[in-house]
Amino acid sequence: MTCPPKTNGTQTTLLVRSVQENALKPIIEDDKRLQLKFRDAFLLDPQLSRTLVSFQANKQRPIYRWYKYKEAFSAAFVEYILQKYRIQDGPICDPFAGSGTSLFAASALGLDSDGIELLPIGQQIILTKQTLSSAFCASDFETLRKWAISSPWKEENAISPLPEVAITRGAYPEETKRAIERYLAACNRENEKLQTVLRFALLCVLESVSFTRKDGQYLRWDYRSGRTHGKKRFDKGPILPFDMAIQAKIAEILSDTAPYVTQHTDTLFPAEKFAGRIRIFNGSCLELLPTFPDTTYRAIVTSPPYCNRYDYTRTYALELALLGVDEKGFRSLRQQMLSSTVENRIKDLLAMNLKWHSVLSLVDQQKLLQAILEYLEYQKARNALNNAGIPRMVRGYFYELSCVIAECYRILKSGGYLFMVNDNARYAGVSISVDMILSDIAEKLGFTMENILVLPDGKGNSSQQMGVHGRETGRKCVYVWQKPR
Repeated sequence: MTCPPKTNGTQTTLLVRSVQENALKPIIEDDKRLQLKFRDAFLLDPQLSRTLVSFQANKQRPIYRWYKYKEAFSAAFVEYILQKYRIQDGPICDPFAGSGTSLFAASALGLDSDGIELLPIGQQIILTKQTLSSAFCASDFETLRKWAISSPWKEENAISPLPEVAITRGAYPEETKRAIERYLAACNRENEKLQTVLRFALLCVLESVSFTRKDGQYLRWDYRSGRTHGKKRFDKGPILPFDMAIQAKIAEILSDTAPYVTQHTDTLFPAEKFAGRIRIFNGSCLELLPTFPDTTYRAIVTSPPYCNRYDYTRTYALELALLGVDEKGFRSLRQQMLSSTVENRIKDLLAMNLKWHSVLSLVDQQKLLQAILEYLEYQKARNALNNAGIPRMVRGYFYELSCVIAECYRILKSGGYLFMVNDNARYAGVSISVDMILSDIAEKLGFTMENILVLPDGKGNSSQQMGVHGRETGRKCVYVWQKPR
């Protein structure tokens, strides 16, 4: 029996790299084919930036700045995109409404808007803005001023226990936790409208008064929490005293609303003409969109979760727990979300809607996606992935989002636009051209490609990916698809 020649470490590395390059060949070829197909659709838009197409541009904007919803795009982006494509009448829709930026920005332009949002934190942000805009009266604002000045929770003897789950336990200094519980007890003595706004103000400051910081896929814990044994020390910097943080937030809300209160306008989002009405539907867009009527919307402006492993039930755990989501509720929300985290299980899409059979068949035939899925399964079999759930997540993401796109096509009016902000992704050395795969599927569903607007400043891959596969800049794009007239 002849033994194979021995190989040293360098030879083994070169062999592995050669095997991987061969596995990537069909992906590279299919990617080039789509690049050729969509070369005239790609447009570098110098007006777009990561600041505009993110929460950053909202930081100094009254009302939109109240809650730091990091996954949101800015109101300025919504205004820009609607103006660029001359959307002058509505209604518009956002199936992933988040904090409601697209809804309120469209309303300020006089357009009616409908949104769908699954997470209670997004629902609460939208509800609060609607409450302040249409339900608050002069006496409510006067009571809110007293809260900002006299801090009634400081004199409160009763407490309302702070709702917690395992992931949030120990998130606050003990003194802060006691102050929050007195604040909640004092809040319960006010009318329902004031409770809505006061609880919202509390949601806005939870991170700043806690030991935690939102960091992509999870909450990072400051070393002072005592929950970081054996882990790299993380210091988030100053942890604000509760009284200082909550008083500043209530004062900010009052400052931003004061001009509209004194002018006696009907809305916090004034327009040249009467502000458009806003409706929010709470739940999963996979379940709710099929109930929306055909050919209703002039435009859809949205940004779905990216295919990036971010689990919003973890990053927004403090807020969700305060809003009463228990352990079972966390698990339920995680599975209802569009598959974008490794813990998502495969959804039975045909059980949700038998009409999606043809959509799923189109996705089955998307060559680049199927080559990527085959490659990821191959890497999983080699134990080369840092999480075995990645292939399932990527598969679920594209199949589920394709069903959403099909519903968007159905509910759009003839000539209507779908504007979608999204990022490309990268796993195990393979770049996933989310923009071209989804555009190819959207085209097969009936859309025409108006543009794929590319941001000038791309996003680098993760430090893990760079360490193994080198640096690669990923495209961040705004897809502009039109339903034919």
